[in-house]
Amino acid sequence: MKDHTTFSEDSAMLTPFHLAVQVHDLIEARRFYGELLGCPEGRSSDTWVDFNLYGHQFVCHLNPALGEKGIDDHRNPVDGHGVPVPHFGVVLEMPDWQTLVDRLRAAGVRFEIEPYIRFRGEPGEQATMFFRDPSGNAIEFKAFGDINGQLFAT
Repeated sequence: MKDHTTFSEDSAMLTPFHLAVQVHDLIEARRFYGELLGCPEGRSSDTWVDFNLYGHQFVCHLNPALGEKGIDDHRNPVDGHGVPVPHFGVVLEMPDWQTLVDRLRAAGVRFEIEPYIRFRGEPGEQATMFFRDPSGNAIEFKAFGDINGQLFAT
């Protein structure tokens, strides 16, 4: 898996995004994002933690009112699956996506949508998977055989 602290030559032209989500427990968030997903931790306080999510600034803000139930969502049908909305994630190179699938399976992560190839044989064919963090935030990681040629294919 690529080092989260550097950009690949292909992604060097992208501007990093900033995303902040609610979590009900920062210790769980550190375990999930830091240990399981391998995101280096940046600045933090007792109410939030910054992570480097593949070169993007991702922040978990503590909201103890979420409780164990976590985030509610809506689902939209996509390719025969109910895709949770909202969700966020990162587009990976195919080998990195497969490495992450293997790591998540080994850790016993429950998938909302099992890893599979979506839109097979169509423009935009992609590998995708959906799972949730311990606070219920929906996450999608996807990969393309040719990111530059397929990411916005119509």
